[in-house]
Amino acid sequence: MLKINDINVYYGNIHALKGVSLNINPGEIVTLIGANGAGKSTLLKTISGLLKPKTGEILFEDEYVAGKVPQLIVKRGISHVPEGRRVFANMSVEENLELGAFLRKDKKGIREDFEKIYGLFPRLLERRKQLSGTLSGGEQQMLAMGRALMARPRLLLLDEPSMGLAPLLVKTIFRIIEEINQTGTTILLVEQNANMALSIANRAYVIETGKIVASGTAEELGQSDQIRKAYLGGH
Repeated sequence: MLKINDINVYYGNIHALKGVSLNINPGEIVTLIGANGAGKSTLLKTISGLLKPKTGEILFEDEYVAGKVPQLIVKRGISHVPEGRRVFANMSVEENLELGAFLRKDKKGIREDFEKIYGLFPRLLERRKQLSGTLSGGEQQMLAMGRALMARPRLLLLDEPSMGLAPLLVKTIFRIIEEINQTGTTILLVEQNANMALSIANRAYVIETGKIVASGTAEELGQSDQIRKAYLGGH
């Protein structure tokens, strides 16, 4: 579904992604593991059109998308939930969700999706008239995910969904990620909590200083001593 071939991305003179290649098959949850500053968020921003690669190609369903503007990439079927949630604080929950569907014209489908989102996140239904800035961190994360799903993506990019959340909420968010995947949405997950990410992913890539240094099934990487030491708090 997604093929990334040898992309190089720079911030000014800083070489942020160095010859990164990866692929994602339809229906998978693929996780990208790495330390802070390794290039995880940069990769998601490049896929979603916020950054342009200097060289290399990105194909989504066999169409070249590298360097296209973000709204075209959303239209093609890729939605991005950024790190730090970025909800519109002075708009209600419902208005934030409506914005997620801004490229769509199918009123009936949009109404159905509102119901689906409220089914996935009952808390958002309770808070639908509330200003998003008054929500808790966990509720804002749910809203950011719901807003991205309103675009009906076939590929969902999730950047650090558990960041700053209480352990119980982290479990809830991961359960919902699995549910979203089971309804047919493919997921690329960037997550500091590598143990949780590997527990739900099919495959994983490890990125260090802008390079992919390991890849395999989630199970293989979870059992690798090197990966355990570096990312999973194992010995």
